[in-house]
Amino acid sequence: MPSHAQHAPRRVQGSLGAWRDAHHQPPRRQERAARTPAEILEHHRPGQTHPLRVLDLLIEFHNTQHTALEKTVSHKTRQERADFLRRFFRNLKAKARFATMPDPRNLGDRHVQAMVKVWQQEKLAPATIQTYLSFLRGLARWLGKPGFIRKPAHYGLTPAEYRRHGNAIRDKSWSAAGIDINALFAQVNAYDRYVGASLHLIRAFGLRRKESVMLRPHLCMVPFEATGLSPAERQADHYVRIKEGAKGGRLRFVPLDCEQRIAALALAQAIVQGEDAHMGNPRHSLKHNLRRFDYVMAKFGITAEGLGATAHGLRHEAMIEHYTEKAGMAPPVRGGGDVPPDVDAAARLSAARLAGHNRTRAAGAYLGGIIDQRASSIAHQQDNGPEALTNLPSEKR
Repeated sequence: MPSHAQHAPRRVQGSLGAWRDAHHQPPRRQERAARTPAEILEHHRPGQTHPLRVLDLLIEFHNTQHTALEKTVSHKTRQERADFLRRFFRNLKAKARFATMPDPRNLGDRHVQAMVKVWQQEKLAPATIQTYLSFLRGLARWLGKPGFIRKPAHYGLTPAEYRRHGNAIRDKSWSAAGIDINALFAQVNAYDRYVGASLHLIRAFGLRRKESVMLRPHLCMVPFEATGLSPAERQADHYVRIKEGAKGGRLRFVPLDCEQRIAALALAQAIVQGEDAHMGNPRHSLKHNLRRFDYVMAKFGITAEGLGATAHGLRHEAMIEHYTEKAGMAPPVRGGGDVPPDVDAAARLSAARLAGHNRTRAAGAYLGGIIDQRASSIAHQQDNGPEALTNLPSEKR
């Protein structure tokens, strides 16, 4: 056997061909660098190039773009959008029973109508249908057809089938599940100190799972002056800098303003090895550490099927505790009573920002619905800026 054969790259059995590669954002090929996407696509005429090949080119050129805004999207969104679009075109034949798969540039209203009927038959969740239509709007924008995807009602969808119900109707926190949080923390800490420290961080700072594993507990602590916040917003001398791992890398700063947060950060700093270390086991990759986190959750029954709450329930715990502190009363999801509308709206906005959102209504996923119409109007004003306030009746300004 020739010596070079020992080092020849092997194709993994069952791997996909080049044009079917499931990578969500393949690199731009060097030979195409001088040509525009339109010029490249001209060489791939409908009927002469496989539709999925054309789709992969569109994904390669455009998948970093937001559906409606001039900004890029997260890697997670790119992956999910690319996977959906490939599946959508395959299902036009497999589920909607079209004889041939259309070229993406020839996608018609009848194709979308047919797939919406499939989604209705499969009883997909409203949030899923909204996401799918959003992905198709992105494709339409890539093709220069921004109005191609119509409103859900055009496809025969009822409001119940496409409207998201974002307000929590059930308390998903650990407390609501009857979990002794401190006792369970102690058990997890003894088994895996990295995962245990991550749980402390989630509860104290309202982190997402991935954010807690990616956090660098030494480097994340910054003085107030480094946050860019206005002096009127100052709540502590030091803050924790959090870069979202799931929403495009947005930054937020959480004040070190209570013993729980200070203790959680100190525990994390004592566990990691080195100033630049993150919360995962340094011997493993981020992917491995995330799998380890999930394994430990399952081992201790921290699942919906086990103890009745997930690790994300600690984020709910943090939001509910934060709202309760700010409003002076528990939120609606925990049976809270009559909170003054302006206090309720301010507490919701504070909780939303702790969670990494900029809109008051995002807090409803943790706290439950806004108490009354006046509070809803105030929240609307918080979301849309001072100009929205001018549209409110005078007694609500």
